[in-house]
Amino acid sequence: MPFDARTTAEEVLAGVSLAGRRALVTGGGSGIGLATARALAGAGADVTIAVRDPAQGRAAGVRWELLDLSDLGSVRAFANRWVGPLHILVNNAGIMRTPEAHTADGWESQFATNHLGHFALTVALHPWLLAADGARVVAVTSASHLRAPVDFDDINFRRRPYDPTVAYDQSKTANILFVVEAARRWLHDGVTVNAVNPGGVRGKLQRHLSETELAELDSRAAAGPGWKTPSQGAATSVYVASAVSLAGVSGRYFEDCHEAGLNQPGTFTGVAPYAMDPANAARLWEISAAAVGMG
Repeated sequence: MPFDARTTAEEVLAGVSLAGRRALVTGGGSGIGLATARALAGAGADVTIAVRDPAQGRAAGVRWELLDLSDLGSVRAFANRWVGPLHILVNNAGIMRTPEAHTADGWESQFATNHLGHFALTVALHPWLLAADGARVVAVTSASHLRAPVDFDDINFRRRPYDPTVAYDQSKTANILFVVEAARRWLHDGVTVNAVNPGGVRGKLQRHLSETELAELDSRAAAGPGWKTPSQGAATSVYVASAVSLAGVSGRYFEDCHEAGLNQPGTFTGVAPYAMDPANAARLWEISAAAVGMG
């Protein structure tokens, strides 16, 4: 059966055995992350979810650990606790259009949480990814990246007025740029790194949006493919994490369980050329490594 936008995570993994594989899903306590974790566990994987809220962790039904991606101390502590091969890492957690805030180190909160925290986590866990021999990293991004490249001259909105939408959009571009450079650096490591656009799923991610903004999203969804269920949103993540046909495939962008090409003007699908640009990716890696003390 060919997969598409309506395919669920369970359908992707039907007949697939992930027994013997360890998986980590950030933001696995609700929404797409929870659907991803449960689908992977249902296929036999030994799943751990990383959450900020212990209540969500306890309710998820899988092993859980505390992790605050906006706090590099929390990220380091989590990585230090991890022992043993890691076969699947799904960098799923994220915040969206939050009020203006900065970390103690001065980084804009959405960029810090959505990108820098995952950067630090993945690099710190790289030895355990190597130990898995064929590990896969899935970076969950968004079609919203099509609206904004990373503004390297003002990532933290020091010179321009803070815009929560632009801040979110550039953090999602950063997720893809990480994939591009990680794929290049880890080309001979046996660790693949790919970006996934899950599609639109209504949930806690939109909690900072106004009623007007939510109505606009509902209208757009109704005019297009519509909202996905959490399991449909998780489908592309588990596809990239498990498909035999993707062994060795790295540095790519996927949506609706298929690799997507470059965005065509006037559409809201595919990947922006600036998000796949090797020079942008290398520049962001250097900035990120210095920011998290891994330079």
